[in-house]
Amino acid sequence: DRTRLADSVETAIKLGGGVMMVTDVTDSDYQRDHLFSEHFACVHCGVSLPEIEPRSFSFNSPHGACPACTGLGTELEIDSDLVIPDRSKALNQGAIAPWTRERSGDSYYRQLLEAAAGQQGIPIDVPVRELPPAQLNYVLYGGRRGEQVTLQYQTSQGLERTYTTHFEGVIPNLQRRYRETSSDYGKDELERYMAQRNCPVCHGRRLKPEALAVTVADKPIDAITRMSVTEMLRWIEVLQDEQQGNGDGQSASEPSSSEPDTLLLTNRQRMIARQIFKELHDRLSFMANVGLDYLTIERRAATLSGGEAQRIRLATQIGSRLMGVLYILDEPSIGLHPRDNGRLIRTLLGMRDLGNTVIVVEHDEETMRSADWILDMGPGAGELGGEIVCSAPVDEFLECDESLTARYLGGLQKIPVPAERRPGDGNFLTITGAAENNLKELTARFPLRKLIAVTGVSGSGKSSLVVEVLYKRLNQYFYRAKAKPGKHDIILGLEYIDKVVNIDQSPIGRTPRSNPATYTNVFTDIRQLFARLPESKARGYKPGRFSFNVKGGRCEACRGDGIIKIEMQFLPDVYVPCEVCHGKRYNREALEIRYKGRDIAEVLDMTVEEGLQFFSNVPRIRNKLQTLSDVGLGYIRLGQPATTLSGGEAQRIKLSKELSRRATGRTFYMLDEPTTGLHFADIEKLLQVLHRLVDQGNTVVVIEHNLD
Repeated sequence: DRTRLADSVETAIKLGGGVMMVTDVTDSDYQRDHLFSEHFACVHCGVSLPEIEPRSFSFNSPHGACPACTGLGTELEIDSDLVIPDRSKALNQGAIAPWTRERSGDSYYRQLLEAAAGQQGIPIDVPVRELPPAQLNYVLYGGRRGEQVTLQYQTSQGLERTYTTHFEGVIPNLQRRYRETSSDYGKDELERYMAQRNCPVCHGRRLKPEALAVTVADKPIDAITRMSVTEMLRWIEVLQDEQQGNGDGQSASEPSSSEPDTLLLTNRQRMIARQIFKELHDRLSFMANVGLDYLTIERRAATLSGGEAQRIRLATQIGSRLMGVLYILDEPSIGLHPRDNGRLIRTLLGMRDLGNTVIVVEHDEETMRSADWILDMGPGAGELGGEIVCSAPVDEFLECDESLTARYLGGLQKIPVPAERRPGDGNFLTITGAAENNLKELTARFPLRKLIAVTGVSGSGKSSLVVEVLYKRLNQYFYRAKAKPGKHDIILGLEYIDKVVNIDQSPIGRTPRSNPATYTNVFTDIRQLFARLPESKARGYKPGRFSFNVKGGRCEACRGDGIIKIEMQFLPDVYVPCEVCHGKRYNREALEIRYKGRDIAEVLDMTVEEGLQFFSNVPRIRNKLQTLSDVGLGYIRLGQPATTLSGGEAQRIKLSKELSRRATGRTFYMLDEPTTGLHFADIEKLLQVLHRLVDQGNTVVVIEHNLD
């Protein structure tokens, strides 16, 4: 009867539109009805599901992404702390920031606020922090619907008029304007008062409810991706452990009787997942081996450091297990604690042992000692470099007297440890209750007028404490910055400092028009010097004549770029030197003015060391160039485009700018891994600069793994 039964089932499904009912009549006393459906839907409650496939679990696909936040997990909302940044102000003193900026229409909102406050009996001359919660709530969120506010105003003819409206509240007003405006400028202005919050639909989980309802060992996919690499490896190993298998009859969602707290897979499920688990275990192991075991799987790519991103790419290559490949890595040890360096080196040696060649550009001592061969470039930096000082196996290299690197590795030269430690001034900056990211409600004290190193293994919370909590709070306190500091209770001791400076490795400019001379303001002094020359005065030239950014002295053929962009349609654009100025960026008239036989273009083409000799009699210029030389940048050119500078060079240019300023003695400096990309000799110069800052009475905090 099997064929006849199959035909009947097909007919019933067709007539029932994909649904059929089967009645079990084998038990004459108790007949049971069974409902079957070929749809991905519950026949009882009507909830339907799409066919489950990999894209159902991707927040980058509309098939899996939460429809409310399109898979971002967050949305922008008006933040009351940004709307009222200073609660010591009263309403009539501009406490409501978006309604007090000098802009058309602001007077209307001020009048509306005063009229609404008057009707509600809310004092407008009392600090906002002293207002009762109900009154502040009225200002922020408005009154009941139908409650009217009457404004009085004068027409252009001087007639008194009244206008009745509803007071919707500051935050609903800003939300409505944000929804209704089509202007990018208008949205940008309103976003100054908005902060990101978790999506109210998916609560930051980024996926549709249908995707989140699917579980493996009782865990939805978002709970799994919130694990770190180490935690996920441990979880997979538990699921793979066949000794704890429950047998085929038990569901994965039912705990084993022997292990009541552990949710495991059935043998059948484990068999299905065996190959997937093997792939997962291998890939996670590769990440752990390159020192990334602390990263969570869901970590956003934009939050990764350059070193972390590079090591993720390295883990991908290890997984391919190719042979006969030449791998080139640029400073893979960036951001690695010495504890993790060994694992990275073992990984690189493993790639070599497979039959590959691994070339590593590196300053790390442990990596250099582990290499089979060292090729040392030098002897100096910039124009002083460009030669191979030594190329030999490690043992021979250590005997090379010409190599500065070999002298440091061999112990002939070293960075001295200070004989005495500074006493400081006895004052502290104290953070209490820091709980950002992984921080555990901690209290940290930073002694002032000292050089402070914040260290710890990768991912232990150094940047969370120093950058997210401390820097952002100080930035908010001193400069009214909009960025919200990380979670903490309070920071004590702010009265002992007067400003905060974060010196990072971000570029000093994003276009070739920015250069070391413009960033340090030495170019302003040079242009003023050229404008004071007798020939410039005779021609009526001002300092602007010697700028390549404005009309007058610049070459108009290339608009001061020195190069011309030729668009190649379907091919990449080609850049060629300007045929008029030949890359000098200035017109003929500006180049006719010379100081000591050099025109302005030739001055910009000088190195810092050349400039020091050339401007030795001009103190304002010499002093700024001297600070650039002091931080080890004597080889860079004054007009070198900012886009060609490394992160370490950009950071030291920022340091030199700070050194050239008049010291207040109460500045709080922060640097995040400033030794990135620096040679032993450069680190020694950097330390001298940092000690100079502290000797002037400032405090310097450095997040660092470098042992020197």
